[in-house]
Amino acid sequence: MLKINTFKASMLFASVALFSCGTKKKTPKQPNIIFIMSDDHGYQAISAYGHHLNHTPNIDRIANEGVLFTHGYVNNSICAPSRAAMLTGKHSFKNGKVDNFQRYDWSQDNVAKELRKGGYTTALIGKIHLKGLPQGFDYSNVLPGQGQYYNPEFIENGKQKKYHGYCTQVTTDITLDWLNNRRDKTKPFFLMYHQKAPHRTWMPDLKYLGKFDDVDFKLPANFFDTYEGKTAAKHHEMGVLKHMDVVYDLKMLDKEGDIKTKYRGYAQSMYNRMDPEQRKKWDAYYDPIIKAFKASKLTGEDLAKWKYNRYMRDYLSTVQSVDDGVGEVLEYLEREGLAENTIVVYTSDQGFYLGEHGWFDKRFMYEESFRTPILIRYPKGFKGAKIEDHLVQNIDFAPTFLDYAGLEIPKDMQGESLKSLLDGSAKNWRDALYYTYYEYPGEHSVERHCGVRTDRYKLIHFYYDSDTWELYDLKEDPSEMKNLYGLPDYKEIQKAMHVKLDSLRAKYGDSEQIENENLDRYLKKKGLKRKVIKK
Repeated sequence: MLKINTFKASMLFASVALFSCGTKKKTPKQPNIIFIMSDDHGYQAISAYGHHLNHTPNIDRIANEGVLFTHGYVNNSICAPSRAAMLTGKHSFKNGKVDNFQRYDWSQDNVAKELRKGGYTTALIGKIHLKGLPQGFDYSNVLPGQGQYYNPEFIENGKQKKYHGYCTQVTTDITLDWLNNRRDKTKPFFLMYHQKAPHRTWMPDLKYLGKFDDVDFKLPANFFDTYEGKTAAKHHEMGVLKHMDVVYDLKMLDKEGDIKTKYRGYAQSMYNRMDPEQRKKWDAYYDPIIKAFKASKLTGEDLAKWKYNRYMRDYLSTVQSVDDGVGEVLEYLEREGLAENTIVVYTSDQGFYLGEHGWFDKRFMYEESFRTPILIRYPKGFKGAKIEDHLVQNIDFAPTFLDYAGLEIPKDMQGESLKSLLDGSAKNWRDALYYTYYEYPGEHSVERHCGVRTDRYKLIHFYYDSDTWELYDLKEDPSEMKNLYGLPDYKEIQKAMHVKLDSLRAKYGDSEQIENENLDRYLKKKGLKRKVIKK
């Protein structure tokens, strides 16, 4: 056993104590910022929002110790354009990323560049879905494209490497490694910690296989929506019953090859990524389910219920891993004494349909995909357990971070800082939100549209292929089942909503000319010819 000279030891301990008492620990004036974002995480699947589908204690903690936004929305409900809006603080038609195909221009200004100029060390880890080397970050380690759930590749500072394990945990591990070992600890940090999950195809971590098997998820009340009065919605290709692939989406990859579907080959390639031990555990869980499904020969409503429950069980299981990661990061902040001066944001790149209107996916301006979860905690800045009902949007994140950092917000950013809402000093907050969606003709067949939402009403204009309008009273009809457009009783409200839509288009700099230019670029890239629409 090592013996220590007691006199020398006592002098050493006294010196350490004197140094500790006489030296004031420096706390940066600028707050650290951790921007956590998942992919396709509907607010319905966060227990703090009260929908009782699952339990997310770590994400809930952000709300309990901070602020939960009940009216958080996106500008464009699809992955890459939403991320571009968060980075730039601008609508899609201003930052140039209007769909998943148009290339994002990394050379333009973004919030990370501004924060780095203002003294921050910056990192981007996980999914960004914007091609090219991320700019504005001291460190980046991102998934190529959508990424893979098992044994994923990442691109670390421009160089691709493969990791073993489950993507959600790998992303968290890389994040904790950067926080612990790689960041410049003399500076405040801005960290974008972005998960792939719960994006399609909802492949759970092995430890969560079967977690929700004892739950009987009831079909939403409007699961069998007939889309009366909603012409554009009738042409969708995102129905749980009709369009959800039982092999690709629901894991029914039978070894006999009897179940033949459009995307079977893609499913096989995903499972081929697993190592033998992973695949053995995966098959041990799914093979009995596949056998029972083949024997049941389900049809009609019985098939709908089975598919919906299979979907929900997988989807919510992937969410559980996301929640675990949030917990690990929050624990790190507490352990390192960083929690008090760190802003933590949890959000998703958009909402998601969990069977409402019979759908999965996003894209439409209806509430489930337009609305996104937003929860913010900052112990030093504001008290927790607060509900915030004002209309906010994903273009607001960039100016908010700059505002809290004490930095100038670029004049071309179109969002508003949330700081005044968070500290209770807001006056004359916005009364309406503007929305656009451009990726059509395309996957899931959701027509191009734009619209405006106030605290009570929503006006949507679908164009190309159709020219149709929809108006909803969200107080009386929160599920958006009855299109009120053209009804005499709503003539004045309809007129006022048109005025509001036109004013927002003018405010943000959108126009029919810009819409046509974006359409022509998209059609050219897809090799399609423009259709003539009579208005």
